[in-house]
Amino acid sequence: VQLQASGGGLVQAGGSLRLSCAASGNFFRMGWYRQAPGKQREMVATITSGGITNYADSVKGRFAISRDNAKNTVYLQMNSLKPEDTAVYFCNAYNLALMTNYWGQGTLVTVSS
Repeated sequence: VQLQASGGGLVQAGGSLRLSCAASGNFFRMGWYRQAPGKQREMVATITSGGITNYADSVKGRFAISRDNAKNTVYLQMNSLKPEDTAVYFCNAYNLALMTNYWGQGTLVTVSS
């Protein structure tokens, strides 16, 4: 299984970024997690193959997750970014039949104040 994430970078507070993650197969649920320095990895947003979404409270109303099932790709549109959004963002894919999580290599998002 391969998960190729892209789209991270440096942006000023209030700006926007779009993350993309292409998977090597189709998965029941895909999503994004993040890990800031000195903190545990946390869920940001997930989306099922049927389009059911789930967001962390801290990003509701600012981030939007979507997926293209034909391309096995998940996107995270991040708007109104804050310095506390600075973290390494990891793409995640969950195989329901195997009950197994897969992780991408991570992409760094840095929001300057």
